[in-house]
Amino acid sequence: MAGKKQFDMDTALDAAMIQFWRAGYADTSLDDLSRATGLNRSSIYSSLGDKDTLFLRCLDLYAARYGEKYDAALSGAASEPVAAVRAFFDVTLKRIADPELPDGCLIAQSAMAIPVLSPAVAAHAKKAFGSQRLRLRAALKAGRLTDQDADAFAEHTAAVNQSLAVMSRAGASPAQLLAIVGVTVDALSQALRATRRDY
Repeated sequence: MAGKKQFDMDTALDAAMIQFWRAGYADTSLDDLSRATGLNRSSIYSSLGDKDTLFLRCLDLYAARYGEKYDAALSGAASEPVAAVRAFFDVTLKRIADPELPDGCLIAQSAMAIPVLSPAVAAHAKKAFGSQRLRLRAALKAGRLTDQDADAFAEHTAAVNQSLAVMSRAGASPAQLLAIVGVTVDALSQALRATRRDY
């Protein structure tokens, strides 16, 4: 029975994450969470916590799930930095194209909602948002960009990645999103060629 309860709680947490992702923190009520998870209010509180606690758990789940995918995509950055960044964007584009998932990005959506979040939740959202830039910076450094270029491209690539999620919600086509990615990947390729000429 203990194993079954854990499975059920994992399923409920996943359902809550999808609800927050679809509607956002402010527009998700406890009744919405109850419908999404199949749990009544008292079960949500006893098993998953209050709304803030549950939202933090959902953010962590989302960050871990997609963080693993981004890390895997960037794992070859030392030898093939351009291919690694393209693979990084592919993770986002595949997620956006998945009809089973809500549009957009839970972390980007949470960052935009920071003014209405509690201080603790806002701090957590900022940390999740910033982790993308740190992940990219480490990969670009491994790909032999200078500190200055690695910082600049990490900032830019993270911003473009989040904008893809926002633009997909606004109705941008897959071809438009791919074109945006292409501009960033081409700019990175040129910067790397310039760096290698300097050596």
